Amino acid sequence: MGSNEQRPVPPVTEIKAFRAGIVRWFARNQREYPWRKTRDPFKVLVAEIMLRRTKSEQVKPVYEAIVSQYPDCDRMAEAEDEKLGEILYPLGLRWRSPAFKHMARELKAAYECKVPETRAELTSLPGVGDYVAGAVLSTAYGKPEWIVDSNVVRVFKRYFGVPTSKEGRRDKHIIEMAKMYVSCHDPRKANLAILDFAALICTPKDPKHDSCPVKAGCKFVLAERRIDDPAARA
Repeated sequence: MGSNEQRPVPPVTEIKAFRAGIVRWFARNQREYPWRKTRDPFKVLVAEIMLRRTKSEQVKPVYEAIVSQYPDCDRMAEAEDEKLGEILYPLGLRWRSPAFKHMARELKAAYECKVPETRAELTSLPGVGDYVAGAVLSTAYGKPEWIVDSNVVRVFKRYFGVPTSKEGRRDKHIIEMAKMYVSCHDPRKANLAILDFAALICTPKDPKHDSCPVKAGCKFVLAERRIDDPAARA
């Protein structure tokens, strides 16, 4: 990497400043979802598995139906396949129906229905990867555990100007940035804040620059201004 190129990982001070701006914005603009109103690790785990590759608004009614029918690990482990499939049907992705039951049964057999508090143990459960594990640990248990999906990659890439691969969520420097980002006194709030910021402001198309609370330090915004302003390019 040449001396004039962007460093793979920004200084921790820049990441802290970015996080502070996002969290302040989140305090006034956070989205409301039923799974955010509980700290029950099992219900949070169920929600996060549902949210994989599915929009939050689609998940909301299905989540409410499933936690009403199966509010804990014991009941989900004994769920009838047909009934569980009917509830989950609107989400598509058929793998999720058996995955929930397998997850609940493994949770019951290996952990006596207590959702584990480590990433390694959580990712040993069917249907649980690094993102779901990090989300459960930070939002249910309040642990400083990182989350990285395409939305987090997009925000980091734009704001800090860091390069990413096609599989950015697997990039070591992106994961390291996520770890630095969530190292704070309220990891739950920090992770929810960046998700809402990505959904409402730093959208895949037509990001809302005028409403962005951290645009002053955003490399993406600064680059666009240079393109639009001939004097800035001189």
